Amino acid sequence: MRNSRVKSFLLISLIIILNACASGSSIVTGPTRAPILFSEVKLYLDAPANYETIGIVKASSDAGWTEQGSQDYAVDELKKQAARLGANGVLLTTTGEKTSAIIGTNPNGTTYAIPVSAQTVTGKAIYVSE
Repeated sequence: MRNSRVKSFLLISLIIILNACASGSSIVTGPTRAPILFSEVKLYLDAPANYETIGIVKASSDAGWTEQGSQDYAVDELKKQAARLGANGVLLTTTGEKTSAIIGTNPNGTTYAIPVSAQTVTGKAIYVSE
């Protein structure tokens, strides 16, 4: 009995790790530009002096072994979404966490839940002119 629980836990853990990823989306609200490398996108907590808003971007990630690791993956995805729109900056608006669960059934018919947390970030994709 105990051995099957351990196997179930390991299998579910492996599935979570293999499916862990970052995802994101964007809404275009202004004129887009040619895409750039996401590594060139800067994060801003305060609005820079001269910028125009291109859109709204959001991302989440449950990847990473730590909360910080998941947050880092989410921020990278946020930058990728902005870079696709040609934004060279993201003005952060919110960060947070969403929690869900994976429900499973043991061979004896009992059910169990494994909590899964994802870090989330949202911002305005902006083009900052110098």
